[in-house]
Amino acid sequence: MTNSKAIEVKDLTKSFKGKPALDEVSFVVDEGEMLALVGASGSGKSTLLRNINGLQIADKGIVTIFNTPIQDNGKNHSRIRRLRSQIGFIFQQFNLVSRLTVLENVLIGNLAKVPLSRSLFRQFRKWEKYQALAALQRVGILEQAYQRASTLSGGQQQRVAIARCLVQGAKIILADEPIASLDPESARKVMELLCQLNKEGITVVTSLHQVQMVRQYFPRAIALRDGRVMFDGAVEKLNDNRLTSIYGSAVEELVLRGHGEVLV
Repeated sequence: MTNSKAIEVKDLTKSFKGKPALDEVSFVVDEGEMLALVGASGSGKSTLLRNINGLQIADKGIVTIFNTPIQDNGKNHSRIRRLRSQIGFIFQQFNLVSRLTVLENVLIGNLAKVPLSRSLFRQFRKWEKYQALAALQRVGILEQAYQRASTLSGGQQQRVAIARCLVQGAKIILADEPIASLDPESARKVMELLCQLNKEGITVVTSLHQVQMVRQYFPRAIALRDGRVMFDGAVEKLNDNRLTSIYGSAVEELVLRGHGEVLV
């Protein structure tokens, strides 16, 4: 039986100041897939993720989420807020509100479902708080629920971001270099958590430049260079020779420094 499409990107093109960041990018992600976007700095990974989520608008091309276009040739869908509620976004720098507690940061994931009058004053109901606490327990940091977010380690903050996606009810998680700022042990915990959520049915698309992590955790990868798809297939076929043919000397950023230690 064929899986349903979670994401479809067709001929997506985006330029900044006349320089192409995405160049006719096309691919499909089925529901329940776990996909890595690979590339050296400036390859277009972050731009692609932001366009999938509607945080940026492409010059042309179509991005479809569960068979509904979230953007179509430079225009957002009229129901973009509803579509984006199905997509959790994890940033490299966590994107938490440092002065709020961990619990409050997780509850922010509910804002798409909460009336503006309640969200402005952070008025959350008891069942919403229970839901957020359950999400924190699921990611392993329930005991930090009432600490300020600024007191947590990088790995803990990233798990708060993942808990926020769970409260949001995200069916897709987009993670933009989620382990780039973490130590090796924290990086391992975050990757294993994303893998577990994927096994439970959430579609996961993650941008990474640590090829050894891609090979360890992902069955499929897309390699980008200068905004173009240079490879799309099984990770075992993305060997060092293939990477060198794509990136030339820039491959050192992906492979040579990537063996053994996680890049930080």
